[in-house]
Amino acid sequence: MINQNYRIIYILEFERSSASNNDFLGVKEDEANEQRRSIIEALKAAAPEWTFENIKFVAGRRGAVVEDNFYKRIGRLSVQVGKRDMILEAHVQRTCEAHDAVIRSYYQQMHGSSGADATTSKENTGELIMCE
Repeated sequence: MINQNYRIIYILEFERSSASNNDFLGVKEDEANEQRRSIIEALKAAAPEWTFENIKFVAGRRGAVVEDNFYKRIGRLSVQVGKRDMILEAHVQRTCEAHDAVIRSYYQQMHGSSGADATTSKENTGELIMCE
């Protein structure tokens, strides 16, 4: 995302955490900052008049999105308050769709099914699906 008025380029990342405890956001944020530092340094060298900011959105296990973290991140992008709930809803939907695709792929690979047989119903996947 580019803010031409302030010469800021926001690098948006969307990642799934496999951690099961409440401090996974801090751990993932630290990992992301270390991984992306060299990329941002190269961008700064190429365009020193611009500011580059990395914003990471993290979905937890089974598609959970931590709302206060999401709103904090989306706020950094100067998104209008009235649009934030709609964006969160779309983000959760996309996260659930991505998890669904992964579960379908897993089920297909493990059971050799394809098409209509490879469903993600709770009968077939147990408690893996939390997005309803």
